[in-house]
Amino acid sequence: MADDLQDEIRENALGPAKASGDAGSVEQHKLTEQIAADKHLAGKEAVRKANRGLRFNKIVPPSAG
Repeated sequence: MADDLQDEIRENALGPAKASGDAGSVEQHKLTEQIAADKHLAGKEAVRKANRGLRFNKIVPPSAG
């Protein structure tokens, strides 16, 4: 799903900001809004992961004996 959104952002950035014709007009979302949506979806995906980006390790020094 995130790959689809990234592809949409790229495609929309290359396309026109506004278009009008006989049938009506079309206006795309602003690029900043698309980036905010991508960050939001990436954050939701990160929350689903078990470690949530954090990893805890216990450091045990080697014994002297």
